This record gives sequence, structure tokens and C-alpha cells, in this order.
Amino acid sequence: MNRKSTFILFGSFLVSLLWKGFIVFSERVPFNADEAIVALMAKHILQGERPIFFYGQSYMGSLDAYLIAAGFALFGQHVWVIRLVQALLYLGFLYTLFLVGKEAFDNEKIGVWAVVLSAIPVVNVTLYTTITLGGYGEALLLGNLILLTALRLEKSSSGWLVWGLGFWIGLGVWCNAITLVYSLPAGIFVLVNWFKRRDALFFVEKSALALLGVLLGAFPLWIYAAQHGFFSLLADLLGSPTVSNPYPWIVKIGMYLTWFILFAIPVTWGFRPPWSVDWLVPPLIPFALVAWLAVLVWIYRCLSKPSLQRSHWWLVTGVGWSLMFAYVFTQFSKDPSGRYFLPLYIPLILGAAHFMVRSSVPRWARIVVFASLLTYFIAGNIASALATPPGFTSQLDASTRIERKYDGELIRFLQEQEETRGYTHYWVAYPLAFESNETLIFVPDLPYHLNLSYTPRDNRYEPYNCLVNESQRVAYITTQQTERLNALLRQQFAEKGITWQEKSIGDYLVFYNLSHKITPDELVIQEVAEP
Repeated sequence: MNRKSTFILFGSFLVSLLWKGFIVFSERVPFNADEAIVALMAKHILQGERPIFFYGQSYMGSLDAYLIAAGFALFGQHVWVIRLVQALLYLGFLYTLFLVGKEAFDNEKIGVWAVVLSAIPVVNVTLYTTITLGGYGEALLLGNLILLTALRLEKSSSGWLVWGLGFWIGLGVWCNAITLVYSLPAGIFVLVNWFKRRDALFFVEKSALALLGVLLGAFPLWIYAAQHGFFSLLADLLGSPTVSNPYPWIVKIGMYLTWFILFAIPVTWGFRPPWSVDWLVPPLIPFALVAWLAVLVWIYRCLSKPSLQRSHWWLVTGVGWSLMFAYVFTQFSKDPSGRYFLPLYIPLILGAAHFMVRSSVPRWARIVVFASLLTYFIAGNIASALATPPGFTSQLDASTRIERKYDGELIRFLQEQEETRGYTHYWVAYPLAFESNETLIFVPDLPYHLNLSYTPRDNRYEPYNCLVNESQRVAYITTQQTERLNALLRQQFAEKGITWQEKSIGDYLVFYNLSHKITPDELVIQEVAEP
């Protein structure tokens, strides 16, 4: 790279770190239960456990927990260490994004400008590369590595590159199956290039070597399959149905495609945060919309115009087509979460950078488009940071959002009262366990939905159940948002002759000093949903 490109690239890395540092240390990113589970996994890894998947499920591998465990070993067991690991993964994503742009379009400026736009990206990307839900930062990085390796295999048939492509694909399947939306177009791209050689022996040898890489990269999957059965593993990887859909398949496809358009486009373009349907910085949306439409028109022209890079465009945009197919035809269409739309950012941002460098429109128009996107990304991030609470949160349901500034006071109160065991709901249990260094164990056997529906899958770590079951003294922790549950607990305690005390601490409500132990199974307080 020339000196100017190097300066811009590393300046973008610094901006990314500074922005993430600001929103983390100014407490604009609340710590939630999903993150706490990964943190607890990392803590237990340092104690000798070797989990293969996110606690309580047979998908989404534990790679992120192992990386965080390394961070804990170096810097101690703190929430900021979790966020540091995510920030470093994002730097890896930025650098590989630069390499993909450079390799795909034979111009380092395209890679550089893609990184400039991504230093402070759309709010959806900022959120899921700052917090951890178990492997989305790794998925973005591995996705870039899959694309990059596929592109380099067009020029070289190196065995290491072939094996590497398979390894990245296999590792991605274990870490986070969303990487398959990269693997499918990359696999087709490479196989088509090999097939063009008209050399059957070459095709078979390279395919076998790539398959070996897949098997090695996904090695933890085979361990789990040997222990628990392959079909159970496959069902979770593909998204086991949780709610039946009574409509005919053609109606369901139309419905899911509509959901994709309604959910994916606004959050991918940055027009709304993933936790809300409210618009972000409405006065700037028209400018950003025009800019995105210009980028889409440019991508369409590149796809339809015969050129040496046309196949590269199909590879990059294939990520988006694969994601749309996966969303429409699998059970993940039931989740509108922005995390499932993260890969859509890649072809769009590379398209924006390509438009900036290669478009034939006047230079001033290119600068306006680029500046509109850059300004809107930054404004959306600032608006989200200022709107605290909720700040940058992954929780769509407002009833599950908890004001975490009272966690320290809650921990001190429970320790003073010697109430170290008991029952609560999912969004309280695991942050409390991690922040108290596992001195306070409250299992999530209570509902948090306003209709009191509950799924046993909320209870993700069996050893905690044993500790609570062995305790002769328990307390109940709810949150102020679950007032219906609070009323039912009072009613049930009274009917069963139990006396108790209550303490309100911020969003928390503690039922403590119970006259005798009672479990949620003995209370009529919830409607159990399908797991």
C-alpha cells in the first residue's frame, strides 16, 4: 500500500477502537444475560470445563468463549475484557474487509474506502460487534476469510489455500452456522473455476482436500455428534421449529419474504436500530436513502455488465442472496433480530466503496453519496448512544430491559442478607452470577414475558440447579416490569402460609427471608411454552 492508504486504514482502525471504547466505558452498552452466559463459559473454561456449544443448545459453538477465556487469563474477569475481545475481532473484520475489496476488484482504494465507512458502521453492526451473543464477531471475520480465500484460489491452486478454504468453512459451521451464507457462494465460485479446467483428477483431488479442511475445521461438531447423535445436532443447526405455522407453504414463503424486506432493509441500511421500530435520525434518512439507491443501481450495473470482475460481483452479492434464501426457507424467519442480517452489510459496503472509486458519475456526486452514508452512520450511532437507556441493546422486548446501574446494590443487599440462592428469570440470573463471581446463584425458573409464558430452555446450566436444590433457603428476584408475576407471587406465598419481606432496588424486586423454602414448581405462576 502507498503511505496515504496506510494512514487512512490505520486511522480508521483507531477511530473504531475509540468509538467502541467510548460507548463501553460510558455505559452505553448494557450487559445482558446472553453475554453473561458466554462470560461464565469463559470462566468455567479457565476452571477446566470444555464446552462445545453455547450453554443449553447444540448450535453456536464456544469459540468466542475460548477467546474471552484467554482475555480473562490476561486481564482478569471483567465485562470490559469481553468487549475488548469483540473490538479486536472487529479490527480483524476491518482488515479482511480491506483485503476482500482489494482482491475482488483489484484496487486497494476500494478496500480502504470500505474500511473508512465501516470504522463507525450502521448501528446494527456496531451493536453486534461490541457485545457478544456467542459468535457473530467471529462469523463476520470468518465470512471475510472464506471470501478472500475463494478469490485467491482463482489465481492459485495451492493446496494450502484449498485446505484453508475448507477449514474456514468448517470452523464457521461450528462457530456460527450463519457463515454458510458465505460458504455457499464461495463454494460455487471455486467449483465452477475448477470445473472450467476440464481436469477430472484435479477436480477430485482439490475437492477432497477442501472436504478434509471442512472436517478438521468442524471437528468439535463430530465430537458432539458422537456423544449425542447426529440428527439432534442437525435439527438445531437448521433451526428447529418453535412455533407451528398453519399456512400453506406458498403463503409462508410470501410471508417470510415480506418479513425479510420489512426487517432486513431498514436495519441493514441503518434506518432503525435492531431493538426498535423507531426511525434513527429521520431528517437524514432521505439523503441516506438516495445514497443507498445509487449504490444498488451501481451494483446492478456491475452485475449485468460483462467484465473480468463480474464473477467476483456474483460471489460478493451471493452472500446477500444466500442470506435471503436461508431466512425465507428456514425457521430463523421467526426472529426479526438484526443479528441475522449482519452479512448483508458486506456486499452493500463494498458496493458503496466501489461506487466511490470506479463509478463514472461526476466526482462531486460520488463524494456526496459517500459523505451521506458516512454522516448518517455516525449520526445514527451518536443518536443511539445519547438515547440511554436503552443505549445499544440486543433486547427487542422492552419488558426485558433492566437498568444495570443497580446491580452492585442488589449484590451487596443479597450478600448482607445471606440470600445467596433462589429463583429469578433469564435476564437476571446469569449477569448476577457473573458479576458476583458465582457467589449468588439464582436459576431462571420464573417467566419474564408479560403473559407469563416460560420456556425451560431459559434454564441453561444444570450445575446451578443442583446448588439451588441443595439450599434450604431461597429468595425470589423479579423485576418491576413483571408486576403481574409479582402479584401472583404475593398471592401464592400468602395462600401457602409463607411469610416474607420485600426489597425494591432499582428495577429489581427481591422477595426474601421466606419462612420456609418453596420452589416455582409448587406455585401456579406460569404457562409453560414449548422448548
